[in-house]
Amino acid sequence: MDAREKVVQFADSHSVRLFPTLVWRAELEEDARTCINEGVLKVLAGLRRSVRQLQSGEGWQSKHDLHNSEYFAELVACVNAVAIEVLGFLKIGHEAVTITGCWVNVLAPGKEHRAHSHPNNFLSGVYYMRTHAGANTINFHDPRSQTGIIRPSVTELTAENADQVVVKVKNGTLLVFPAWLPHSVDANSADRARISISFNIMFSSYAENMGKPLW
Repeated sequence: MDAREKVVQFADSHSVRLFPTLVWRAELEEDARTCINEGVLKVLAGLRRSVRQLQSGEGWQSKHDLHNSEYFAELVACVNAVAIEVLGFLKIGHEAVTITGCWVNVLAPGKEHRAHSHPNNFLSGVYYMRTHAGANTINFHDPRSQTGIIRPSVTELTAENADQVVVKVKNGTLLVFPAWLPHSVDANSADRARISISFNIMFSSYAENMGKPLW
């Protein structure tokens, strides 16, 4: 065995993954989806009663307090259940959390959502109500800005060398991820609007005493 083979074996058998970034995914049961979707449509009908129909390349967001609506009770219950599971997985001892914001996103064909994060929150998430081929992904971007200083060419994109990960979603998918993780949505290339509901989660005591969440 030559020196190069020894080095390759060492790299393969002794590599260590540091500081993983996780995105949690849940697929809601049909009964829950039906209840949630009916509530969202009722709220949307009221909020958009006096708003003109979206044109190509346009988007719309509702106010951020929809978690207080009775029509969102089922979604709030699902979000809280997933949040508790995430905190348990992370071995975090403080389980008192609250939803600090919840809002509807409507993206007409041609509309994108640029990369952003959600400061002053611990977790963020999205429930996908209406997706279509060409409007069924979300991009997560590498939060380590220094990794972009040198960008050598690669022979194959892998989880270890990519600067973004594209996650495919469908109707009923619920994603939860760290609020600091930059994310974006590509332009809707379907011929129909994409509808999703975003939310933020924070520890209750912090939400009461810290600055307001920032979107």
